[in-house]
Amino acid sequence: METTRNPLTQNQLDFFHSLRLYINKPIYFYGSIQRADYFPGHSDIDVDIFTNNEESTKYALCNFLNLNKNEFRRSAYKNKEPGGKVIYGYKTKYEDIAKDIRVEISLYDESVKDFIMKDNLQKIDLPLYVSACLVIVKFLHYRVGLMSEKTFRRSKGVLLDDLNESYILLP
Repeated sequence: METTRNPLTQNQLDFFHSLRLYINKPIYFYGSIQRADYFPGHSDIDVDIFTNNEESTKYALCNFLNLNKNEFRRSAYKNKEPGGKVIYGYKTKYEDIAKDIRVEISLYDESVKDFIMKDNLQKIDLPLYVSACLVIVKFLHYRVGLMSEKTFRRSKGVLLDDLNESYILLP
């Protein structure tokens, strides 16, 4: 998942290449960038970064992205299946609209990489009905403007809830 199914723009390629070199860590793509419901210029790009030192990598990301460390929120990822594992990490969003860069970064300890990667692979090959509904919802929101941001988020949440996981941003 170090490459994407949907093509990135040259600005996006340059951004992720520079980021990868700066933090000296692989970047793993998941979410809509790997599926049919990616809308270039609208959808954000979801990435995971795994490290043996979350604090150090978080500060390197802050430096590269020119973010305040408080813009990284502590998150808890819980698989909803019985006995589901809770995994803690950090999340942040970064945007450079002029360069069409909208990225959501999740940062985790290296020890949970296999679990997260396995779970992310399940989010790529969605059932056809879920993929079709996501495309319709995104089309109505992004292209036609018939859906508010709140309704859009809820609709995506309902469709993706079938994947049995949830993220919680902690205070």
